[in-house]
Amino acid sequence: MTPDSHAELARLFALNNYDLDNLELGVPKLIVTTLPQDLDRIAQVNERKRIFFLTLLPMVLMANEEIQAERDLIESLLSGFDQGRLPSAHEAEQLAEIQDKYRISGDPFSDCDIREKLLKRVDILPPSLVLAQAANESGWGTSRFARVANNLFGEWTFTPGTGVVPANRPAGEIYEVRSFPTIYDSVKSYMLNLNTHRAYVPLREKRIQARLENRPLKGVDLAHGLQAYSIRGEEYVEEIAAMIRHNQLTRFSYLNLRGL
Repeated sequence: MTPDSHAELARLFALNNYDLDNLELGVPKLIVTTLPQDLDRIAQVNERKRIFFLTLLPMVLMANEEIQAERDLIESLLSGFDQGRLPSAHEAEQLAEIQDKYRISGDPFSDCDIREKLLKRVDILPPSLVLAQAANESGWGTSRFARVANNLFGEWTFTPGTGVVPANRPAGEIYEVRSFPTIYDSVKSYMLNLNTHRAYVPLREKRIQARLENRPLKGVDLAHGLQAYSIRGEEYVEEIAAMIRHNQLTRFSYLNLRGL
């Protein structure tokens, strides 16, 4: 849906019996195409945060669900191969599509390094981390780029005409802030960026270490792999971690989507 106002969003949430105090009922699969233009006119800070989190949370969980399905397929195929079962033609095609998406070439069946690289990249991100970065980068959904380009994470593009030119872009630069068809596209692109770009190898190393030690993935921990996300480096990392703690975003880590 494309809400005309924050009030329309609030009514949608109420109709679905969806609020921060009853998330144990499950999160409805709501896709909001574009954020309403009047989020900055919500007087109460806590209400603005509530609307923002409730709007994004379903899409974050749905994006993670897609990633988890990809990971489950990879693990199933690798396990089957180790037990002597070759993938079908359809399964091999699915795996090739995933490898292309995550920019990994090579044979994960015969090459342990490729297998390890694949499992490092194809993995979910803690909702707490995603929500904190979205809030930080978009000014709680009120930034110019959130409003006109559906860009919640400040992602750039170097293809002229595919984004929005920043007002303070230095002379001679060609980068633009990328435009997305929907908010959901922005969420999925951001996740793919963290899962593939070489700048975020530290985040992926922290995540795989947690997996190996059978520890839950925590946004506060993975935030320390984001030094390269901002020119502010460690200061930015601490700001994201503080947002996670202050807004108690870890409570969103173990939620389930409602069935249709």
